[in-house]
Amino acid sequence: MKVGVLAVLFGGMEFEEALDYIKSVGCGTVEIGCGGYPGDAHCKPAELIQDDDAVKAFQEAVTSRGLEISALSCHGNPIHPNPEIAQAHHEDFENTVLLAEKLGLDTVITFSGCPGGGPEDKTPNWVTCPWPPDYSQVVKWQWEEKLIPYWQETASWAAEHGVTKIALEMHPGFCVYNPETLLKLREAVGSSIGANFDPSHLFWQGIDPVYAIREIGEAGAMFHFHAKDTKVDPVNTRVHGVLDTKPYTEEVNRAWIFRTVGYGHSEEVWRDMISNLRLIGYDGALSIEHEDSLMSAREGFEKAVKFLKRLVIEEEAGVAYWA
Repeated sequence: MKVGVLAVLFGGMEFEEALDYIKSVGCGTVEIGCGGYPGDAHCKPAELIQDDDAVKAFQEAVTSRGLEISALSCHGNPIHPNPEIAQAHHEDFENTVLLAEKLGLDTVITFSGCPGGGPEDKTPNWVTCPWPPDYSQVVKWQWEEKLIPYWQETASWAAEHGVTKIALEMHPGFCVYNPETLLKLREAVGSSIGANFDPSHLFWQGIDPVYAIREIGEAGAMFHFHAKDTKVDPVNTRVHGVLDTKPYTEEVNRAWIFRTVGYGHSEEVWRDMISNLRLIGYDGALSIEHEDSLMSAREGFEKAVKFLKRLVIEEEAGVAYWA
């Protein structure tokens, strides 16, 4: 495994300046934003794919520094009920796949998406309970009419271009938000659907990431890993629960907030996650996604690198001479 970072954190820097900094802090991999919600400050696939020399220069900027690209990311909502948003995010995904093909990468990260509650809706509708029965009908329509057909067609097209790992981030607000919904979509679409496993979104849902890692690993669906933590506030949650629509910047009033790794859960929890990634055969990146509103980008990132470098398992297991 190697410690890496989702480079959109440094979108205010020039690409090569950001790479120099990322390398200097001790990372071995970089995940590059290519559109969708994180933006494309460092990489504009629609332009790059028109120029093979530009693609080569882009790749060499990374490899010449001893870094690897762990994945390309274009987190978006390609089944958004607003057709303009849906089309823009779909095109971002397609262009990212075409760039991945030119770079020799097989993994692209995004969200599953979330449509409206019916054909006439203008905004996404994320359902959190089965009753009144309208909600169960909404979920059925979303999956059967929108989600599954979209990903069946899109995953097949992506595989034709060498992207055999569509790493969906399990994120509340989208149809795929936990291991159960991820594996449900994988069963309907095929083995190219898997996880960009971000424990921060699971912690506040009450999911134990270690158990989730084992479940997803058993299915062969662990494609990429985001290193991000969450602190659940015991005072606020015991009064109001975990469903919280207050702004992320109202930290003291929220049920939970995103934290740099180690500031939401103990080193033991992170050791267990990393060890279980090894148990399921995952040897990819631990890609830091910094969204800690209590720390600057630099401080949160650098603390995360130091924390993970102590825990990461870098070498292959030795011979069990005692067995």
